[in-house]
Parts: sequence; C-alpha cells; structure tokens
Amino acid sequence: MSHTPGVRQAQKQQSRRALLDAALGLLEHQNLSGVGVREVTREAGLSPAGFYRHFRDLSELAVVLVEESLASLHGMIRRVLAESGDSDQLIDRSVELIADHVREHPAHVRFLARERHGGVRAVREAIAAEFERFADEVAAGLGAQPASEGWSRADVRMLAELYVEHMVATAAAFLEAGPAGEARIARTARTQLRLITTGRRHWLDGG
Repeated sequence: MSHTPGVRQAQKQQSRRALLDAALGLLEHQNLSGVGVREVTREAGLSPAGFYRHFRDLSELAVVLVEESLASLHGMIRRVLAESGDSDQLIDRSVELIADHVREHPAHVRFLARERHGGVRAVREAIAAEFERFADEVAAGLGAQPASEGWSRADVRMLAELYVEHMVATAAAFLEAGPAGEARIARTARTQLRLITTGRRHWLDGG
C-alpha cells in the first residue's frame, strides 16, 4: 500500500503524456482549431472525462506543447550562441544545428510554424511571449560580443530579433522542403546569414 501514491502519480503522468503526444500527432496534419477533445482522447486511448483531469481545455494543452516545443528550440539557440570560430564557420555550424533540430523535433517545429499565426489566441500569445524571451537571450549574447561595441541596446535587440526570425524561418523551410530540398535551403540560409553578418559589420559606418 505504501507504493500506491507513487503508482497513481506515475499513471497520472503517463495519461498526461499520452494526451500531449496524441495532440501533437494530430496537429502535424491540422490546425488546433480543427481538433476536438474526443479526437485527442480517442487517439490517446483515454475517455473524454479523463482529459479534464489534466487540462481545462485544448488551449491549455496546446500552451503546454508550446512550452515543450520551445524548450527544444531554446536549447538549439544556446548551442548556436556557444559556437566559436570565424564568421563563415559560425554560419555553417548554425545552419547545421537548425537542420539537426528539425530532424530531431519535426512535430514540434510543424506545430509552432502552424500555430504561431493560427486561430487560437492563447496559443499565439504563448508563442509570441516565448519568442520575445528568445530575442532577449540572443540580444544578451550578441551584446557581449566585441562586434557589438558602440551599438545601442535597441539596435542589438533588433539584430537579435532578426537572427531569431531567421532561425525560425529556416527551421520551417527545412521542414517543408524535406531531405530532397535540404541542400538548397541550407545554401539560402547561409547566404542570408552572410548578408546579415555583413550588414552588422558595417552598421555603424558613417555614424
């Protein structure tokens, strides 16, 4: 009997995970606004009543998926910022990391790409808030680099937003292109990053 609470907790976590995985699987093929609780619970092998023991509604479940999806993206951004080398090496490695991330987390990337501008406000706002946090983190990393000496805080933040948007757009492009188009997407992403890097190098020219 002493193990019963632990077993119950494990079962609760298993059910919650099943609901999240079922929803993520369904959202690979349709928008959140087109998914119902019964559809998710049927996919998870649970009753509709069981759903409400874990989540108030599908929006709340989707916000948890946002947190999970962006936790993996957060790790990718940290790895990009931690890279060292000359600018071309950094660009090549950054694009490689984005491609690796898409291979490892395709369902999460697709979910974010679709719901970022989707019809469920709570989810849009959750994604937007997380991207703001990412931009803050990237700005802190960029601001500490010698190349940002003399830059205003606002300009560093603008550059950070540009890098975050580029990473997200590149991830979505890798996902849609698939393995056959990966080389083309990588070339485009590297060229775009070189353009951004060149602009950064000369941003302060002429005051």
